[in-house]
This record gives sequence, structure tokens and C-alpha cells, in this order.
Amino acid sequence: MMLLTIKAKLNPTNDQHAALLATMERFNEACNYVSSVSFQEGTFGKRTLQKQHYRYIRDIRDTYGLSAQLAVRAIAKVSESYKGKGHRQELHTFKPHSAVVYDQRILSFKALDSVSILTLEGRKLIPLSVGAYAQLEQRRIRGQADLILQKGTFYLCVVVEVEEHTQYNAEGCLGVDLGLVNIATTSDGQHFSGEKADSVRTRYTKLKAALQSKGTKSAKRHLKQTSGKERTFKI
Repeated sequence: MMLLTIKAKLNPTNDQHAALLATMERFNEACNYVSSVSFQEGTFGKRTLQKQHYRYIRDIRDTYGLSAQLAVRAIAKVSESYKGKGHRQELHTFKPHSAVVYDQRILSFKALDSVSILTLEGRKLIPLSVGAYAQLEQRRIRGQADLILQKGTFYLCVVVEVEEHTQYNAEGCLGVDLGLVNIATTSDGQHFSGEKADSVRTRYTKLKAALQSKGTKSAKRHLKQTSGKERTFKI
């Protein structure tokens, strides 16, 4: 068996999305509070933080309105960020939309297509979808799940236990020579021209130059989108 992280898309209603967003922002405010006090007092280690455990939970519940278990997860997240040598020289801060760490006490899968997740407004039952390549099996879900926000969409990063595939023993070998005119030439005599790739690179270069010279907000937005597409093309 091996552990694999699966990214599941949440499909909340508008009200549920607002509740998740508010919870995420409040959670990271609490992380910043714990981090600030820990840094000032030099209490970084997990055991040392545990001595302040109930103090932090009380303060987090009173100030930020989080449940006791979400407060526990915030403390654990801060402790983990300071773990190891060289991580304690400066104050750690957390962005408003940094990940929220959930455990099985505050998140549960009611079915393979929905999840019950704790928010500031109580538990919400939210539909989720997973690609066909990575079907969830409830009995194989292990440990924590991270709630993340990417381009306005919420996802859960879930750790699952999966079977290890039988090792594939290849027969024979194929050599590949990388070049400029031909981007690849195989040892069995096949040639792959770089002409099309060069054409696309040239088009992106001209487009970015034109957008940079224009300098408007619309052009800058278009430039950012174009740069992202170019990176994807290169990959």
C-alpha cells in the first residue's frame, strides 16, 4: 500500500461558498495570532505550545469564533510551520486564503460525492467531484484533509491509501537525442521537428512585446494570461 493525495473539487452553493471563505479567513487570522505570540515568547516546539494549548483555544474561540477543534488545527499548523532548524529566525505569517487543515472530527464523507465540513455557521453538506482517474474509496481515506482555494474554487486535498502497482519490466531500450533544429531524434531513426514549437514561441514573443508596449490595465491582464499559457505550452 502507498499514500496518494487526491484533489477533490467542492461544488458549494453561493451561501456555502461564503461560509467556507469566511471560515478560511478567520482560521488564518487565528494562525497569525498564535504565530505572533509564539514568536514573541519563543514557544515554537509542539510540546511547549501544548502547555499553552487551552489558553490559545480560549483566546481563539473568544476572539475569532472558531470551534475548539478548528483552534486545535490552527495551533498545529503554526507549530508545524516552525518545525526544524532555520525556521525560527523570523515571524511566520499566513495569507487570508492559506489552507485550512481539517481532521476527521470536523470533516466527514457522508458519501463519495458529498462531504460534511465545519464552518463558522456550523456543518455544511457540500457536493464534491473527483476525476475518474482517482475515485475515492471511503474506507481508504487517511488522516487530515486540506481545504484550499484556487482561482475562486474550493478543493479538498485528501490523502488516500492505494494499492501499489506491479513493477513494469521494460524490454529493450530507445535512445533520444535532443537538439535545436530537430527537438528529438530517436535511435530507431525517427525525427521530430522543432519548427512548430519555434513558430508558437515566436508568436508568444511578439504578442507579449506588443502588450508590454501598450501598458493599459487590459493589456497587463492579457499579458498575465498569455504568460500562463506560454508556461503551460513549455511544460
